[in-house]
Amino acid sequence: MIERFQFQELELKGAYLIRPFFASDERGGLVKDYNIDTFRANGIDHELKEVFYTISKRGVIRAMHFQQVKEQAKLVRCISGHVYDVIIDLRKDSPTFGQWQGFDLTGENRLSLYVPKHFGHGYLVIEDSVVSYQCDEVFYGEYDSGIMWDDPDMGIQWPLDRIGGAEKLIVSEKDKNLQSFAEFLSKYR
Repeated sequence: MIERFQFQELELKGAYLIRPFFASDERGGLVKDYNIDTFRANGIDHELKEVFYTISKRGVIRAMHFQQVKEQAKLVRCISGHVYDVIIDLRKDSPTFGQWQGFDLTGENRLSLYVPKHFGHGYLVIEDSVVSYQCDEVFYGEYDSGIMWDDPDMGIQWPLDRIGGAEKLIVSEKDKNLQSFAEFLSKYR
């Protein structure tokens, strides 16, 4: 069986849900997440500079992170497990500024999410997971920023019932101390 790359541009223009190339036979399978020529042919100019993985336990929530300077576009895929992945448009001049979308990314469905520069990105871990990040810029800790996962002005509908409720959340100290959406607006508008 062979499945070719499929690209679906989202309502938040510039963001894509991508079904990667997949081939399987009696031995198993091969997944190709990225090919520079295929991406460019589909309107995505994404050159890799850094690849890393997060390993997370069920109930972990990663807030809406972004890099303030040297912004990163990311190709994100859940290698194993299940995450509810969320992006929010933080482009000041975008008609979809402040709007968010969420997606179930699993090891089984192999879907990737292309997160453009100037977007916030986070996820809720539904099952223990390994998530791959393929970035077009390296990570600079001094420029790392984010917005609280539960900020009411963003209005993200996290499916907390899938992990047994808010009392089951695992939130890092760093994410507990992130700025609000209003604070973000006052700094970056």
